[in-house]
Amino acid sequence: MTIYCEIVTQDKIVYKGDADIVILPGVNGNMGILPNHAPLLSMLQLGIITLRKADVDQFFTVAGGIVEIQPDQVTVLADMAENVEEIDIARAEAAKQRAENLLEQEPAHNTDTYMALLTALRRSTLRLNAAKRYRHRRLGH
Repeated sequence: MTIYCEIVTQDKIVYKGDADIVILPGVNGNMGILPNHAPLLSMLQLGIITLRKADVDQFFTVAGGIVEIQPDQVTVLADMAENVEEIDIARAEAAKQRAENLLEQEPAHNTDTYMALLTALRRSTLRLNAAKRYRHRRLGH
């Protein structure tokens, strides 16, 4: 038995298909979702979504959003989401360096700008770490 999963952002469908289990980074920790799960609505935090089907794992970065869980479907509405296999490492490294440089120049009292830069740094760090850890690691757990 499987559960249908969709991961979408405002501009694209990142994934749609069946999974045996979906592991999500909820605000209170990771959530493992199996078929016939009770209905649930939750916010997501920065992290990794793991989809497992027939002992093959697929990994996606997610930077916030919400998830709606129904017994037969998981719908992720993400602020940002990306298949780890599609991460452009050079672009992520450049974004991380740019955010680090701008953070050094930005006074902490300009809260909005500082927080936006900090978020950009966290997102680029997540993308880099995910690519290094999970890329080409589709078999096994």
